[in-house]
Amino acid sequence: MSDAKTLAFETDCHIFEGCGFPTPGLHSFVFEPIFTVGGFEFNKPILLVLLSTIIVIGFFWAAFNKPKLIPGKLQMIGELGYDFVRRGVVYETLGKREGDKYVPLMVSLFFFVWMMNIWSIIPVAQFPATSIIAFPAGLAAVVYVLWVSLTFKKHGFVGAFKNITGYDKSLGPVFPVVMFFEFLSNLLIRPFTHAVRLFANMFAGHVLLLIFTIASWYLLNGIGIAYAGVSFLMVLVMTVFELFIQALQAYVFILLSCSYIQGALAEHH
Repeated sequence: MSDAKTLAFETDCHIFEGCGFPTPGLHSFVFEPIFTVGGFEFNKPILLVLLSTIIVIGFFWAAFNKPKLIPGKLQMIGELGYDFVRRGVVYETLGKREGDKYVPLMVSLFFFVWMMNIWSIIPVAQFPATSIIAFPAGLAAVVYVLWVSLTFKKHGFVGAFKNITGYDKSLGPVFPVVMFFEFLSNLLIRPFTHAVRLFANMFAGHVLLLIFTIASWYLLNGIGIAYAGVSFLMVLVMTVFELFIQALQAYVFILLSCSYIQGALAEHH
C-alpha cells in the first residue's frame, strides 16, 4: 500500500476539523513491499506489471489458441486489436514488406503498455505501473537496443555512423556541429524522451486523480459538501480523460518505436 498519510480516506481528515490538506506527492508513488526475497522487494507496481503480463498473454492465448474461420467474440476482439496495430501503425510506418516481422513485437508492446496504464482507473489497483520510470525506461531500452543493432546490421559501422549522425557534407562548414547534435539527439536524448514521454503523462495523470479524489473527501464536511461535489465531478471527468490518454500513450510509444526502426532501415543519402 502507498504511504497512509497521502490518502484522506485513511487520515479521516476534513476541512473544518483543523487539519491541513494531505497533498499527494512523490511519497504517493512509494509502496511498502508485499514480501522480500533475498533483498528483492516485491511491491504493488511489480505485482501490477506481472498481472499485466499474464492478462495480455492470457487474452491472446485464449483468443487465438483455437482460431476459427468464423471468429467468436474473443477472437474477433483479438483480431481487431492485432489488425489495428498491424495496419494502423506498423504498415503505415514501415510498409508491409519490412513491417511484418515487427508486428508481434509492436502488438505486444502496445497492449502491455496499455494494460499497465489502465490500472490507474481500476478499483483496488488504482495505480498506473508506467508512472514508475523504471518500467517505461526498460521498454524504451528494448526498442533502443533493437534500433542500434538494426542500424549497424543494415549499414555496417561507417554507414551506421553516417545514419546516426546525419552525415552530410553538403551542409558545408556547419556539418560538424549538425553531426554532434544529431549524435547527441539519437544516442542519448532519443531513448530518454521515449521513456519520459510515457512516464510523465501517466505520473501527472495519477497525481491529478489523487488531488481531486482526496479533495472530494477532504471537503465533505459542512458547507464544503458543495465543493466536494464539484471535486468529485472532476474525478469523473479526469477518469474519462485518463482513459483516452492511456490508449493514446500506448499508441504513441509504438508509433515512435516503429519510426526509430524505420530510420534504422532507411538508406542514408
